[in-house]
Amino acid sequence: MKATKKTAVRDTGSKIPVTELNLRKAAARLLASDLVSTEMSYVQRHLGTSATQEELDAKVLAVRALPWASIVLPD
Repeated sequence: MKATKKTAVRDTGSKIPVTELNLRKAAARLLASDLVSTEMSYVQRHLGTSATQEELDAKVLAVRALPWASIVLPD
């Protein structure tokens, strides 16, 4: 009997919209406090209109570790 070879399929995850509601939900799940509007704008600028849940979670956690000067848009 011949063994069949399984191919590894990488699940890239489905994309979700990067909306204010989804950012609020991710922040509530991952952080002890809400994101402020400047942090939300930063995440939306860097992720675009859609991202995987893993990308969204990583960026929400990372934005809190960034210095404020790198988050705020210059005048």
